[in-house]
Amino acid sequence: MANTTGVTVKKPAKVAAKSAAKTIAKPKMPQQSAAKLAQDGLRMILKAKHHDPFSFLGLHQIDGGYVYRAFLPQASSVSVKHGKLWLALEKTHADGLFEVSSETALSLPCLLKISVGDETYETHDPYTFGSSLTQDELYLFGEGRLLQAYKTLGAQWQTQENVSGVRFAVWAPNAERASVTGSFNNWDGRVHSMRAHGSSGVWDIFIPGLSSNDSYKFELRNRHSGAVLVKTDPYGFEFEARPGTAAKISLNQHQWQDEAWLAARKKNDWLHAPFNCYEVHLGSWQRNAQGQFLSYRELAATLVPYVAEMGYTHVELMPLSEHPLTESWGYQTTGYFGATNRFGSPDDLRFLIDAFHQANIGVVLDWVPGHFPKDDWALARFDGTALYEHEDPRLGEHQDWGTYIFNYGRNEVRNFLMANAHYWLTEFHLDGFRVDAVASMLYLDYSRKAGEWLPNKFGGRENLDVIDFFKQFNVMVGEEFPGVLTIAEESTAWPGVSRPVYLGGLGFSMKWNMGWMNDTLAYIEHDPVHRRYYHDMLTFGQLYAYSENFVLPFSHDEVVHGKHSLLDKMPGDAWQKFANLRLLMTYQMTTPGKKLNFMGNEFGQGREWNVNSSLDWHLLGDDYQGHQWHRGIKQVSGDLNKLYKQQHALHALDFESQGFAWIDCHDSDQSIVSYLRRGLDNSFVIIALNFTPVLRNSYRIGVPQAGSYQEIFNSDAACYGGSNQGNGLGLHTENVAWMQHNQSLLITLPPLAGIVLQLN
Repeated sequence: MANTTGVTVKKPAKVAAKSAAKTIAKPKMPQQSAAKLAQDGLRMILKAKHHDPFSFLGLHQIDGGYVYRAFLPQASSVSVKHGKLWLALEKTHADGLFEVSSETALSLPCLLKISVGDETYETHDPYTFGSSLTQDELYLFGEGRLLQAYKTLGAQWQTQENVSGVRFAVWAPNAERASVTGSFNNWDGRVHSMRAHGSSGVWDIFIPGLSSNDSYKFELRNRHSGAVLVKTDPYGFEFEARPGTAAKISLNQHQWQDEAWLAARKKNDWLHAPFNCYEVHLGSWQRNAQGQFLSYRELAATLVPYVAEMGYTHVELMPLSEHPLTESWGYQTTGYFGATNRFGSPDDLRFLIDAFHQANIGVVLDWVPGHFPKDDWALARFDGTALYEHEDPRLGEHQDWGTYIFNYGRNEVRNFLMANAHYWLTEFHLDGFRVDAVASMLYLDYSRKAGEWLPNKFGGRENLDVIDFFKQFNVMVGEEFPGVLTIAEESTAWPGVSRPVYLGGLGFSMKWNMGWMNDTLAYIEHDPVHRRYYHDMLTFGQLYAYSENFVLPFSHDEVVHGKHSLLDKMPGDAWQKFANLRLLMTYQMTTPGKKLNFMGNEFGQGREWNVNSSLDWHLLGDDYQGHQWHRGIKQVSGDLNKLYKQQHALHALDFESQGFAWIDCHDSDQSIVSYLRRGLDNSFVIIALNFTPVLRNSYRIGVPQAGSYQEIFNSDAACYGGSNQGNGLGLHTENVAWMQHNQSLLITLPPLAGIVLQLN
């Protein structure tokens, strides 16, 4: 048999090299027994069970010389570069083992020439590269403190020995063998078996010559059962289009242009700044004429200017981590590090976020660390065991959602979630997280009957591991990313959710005020004639309004599953429905707390939100009879947003009791409330709300200061679709004491409306 240079070589006899031997630094080549290799290594390689394939494949010193082996099941012939020569390898096993012996070491890394059918190509052999993983990385990962684990695990572009390629790494401690399968090896798990890194449970391999068009998975053989599992990459940055589930090798090439935004964010006094968030599901905000999704870049041209025009300070994007089912709204995540490809590439999402920042709009991402789906190709029983979840279903399964719950007490799992948060903040410049379903994480007995849950070590129902995780998460965000917000969707009275960790709190920036939301919607749904009996629903919230840093939300959860849209919740005829909605918006935007509204609320969409279609933008069009009503809602929403931002008194002390005072909270018979809002600069505005359809003329309210007052907002204005009753000519105080104030005003209070007054 002859090699490609024409030099006759007997194989697997030793080959005399025609070039000088090259000193090899790595990988280390241990002396091996030929018999041992034949008996163990070959058998394990051919059965795809080898725990340490690097000990058999590649270049090894043996019997005073060297042997080079490659396992290439698809190849018809293989040659290896040796100096200036190409040495042909002998196919020593029909399943694809190729070997050649040499008296001197081959140059590392070994360059191969491989023929598969009619195609011949060159590539470097992965088994002649050392590992680039460091002991520090593995140690920190095992400790749960490798914040940038997304740069260690998964698929990383690297250059080793002046050769470019991808270093794959996966955590699978209960695997007997781990492999990379992909479009580059015909999805054959025998070809690229990985090296194990001892007790860390981490496996890795460097594969040269790949491209961003390549997709991949991990094939794992469980050491106990022998079951072979094919899994997508938990740290994958990008995934193939549905229904495919493979990860894709991803490139980050976006050039950010938001330096000014990021610099300002570090200095932002968010406690006293306006925060008015527009919650968006990108797949159903708007679609094209064919009913297809808009891309991230198309949304940058449409959604960004819309949010800016409406006067919102932030946008909250419902979960964008890759998920297989659109109907899950993104809350059943299978690719925690991958931006969903429904709307484009990760760089396209970066482009969208960059566009928001250039428009001075912050971006909050809905984040789901509470549970993950049971899809067998994703995180569930990842290496054949309960790796990311608890083994015991009393701890590891969420009964309501049919999902698994993360094992927060395991260092590597906690590291996965911490690194995921770090990744989104670093790589996508996010300005905050809205953390989903916090209550379900904090309580061991959440939605469970007696006997279906396990108490903590003290016998309580608090999940101590979750408490530690949240504290660690919030401290990390605060230290590493100043100005970034963390917002808890927490529906119980758990104390200190938005209080600093050093004071014993969980450390979130803010918490959704679910109590205020439920009370307010329950109140407004009553017919106005009955509201007098439920007046405390408007006033009770002030008893706890400053116990947390609250956000007042009207979110997606309130406009689906038979709950009706905000407009459809309102009682009465069409005029009253729209007036009630304008009044509700006025109440939300003028009462203490930061704000959040779901898309469609801002123009009074009549039907419930449908994830599979666009919002009803036609309601605003000239062709729609009644468009003036919806345009009025849109205008009142935009005007309130701008008023909230402009008026220091409406946002500066949202979290502090000195920013609010009742003028009159007792007028239940007429369903009227009036109150004062103050700013840090001692500016103030007066708000009066009439929750009945009765016009109130000469209604007296006390005010803190004598002088002339101007009506700066009226939800009953004609331009909003109201009856245009109000105080347009201005008001002047009377020296009549009223409601603990020495001065008072006689105002006109429109039906089902709210007004805002300011001292001239």
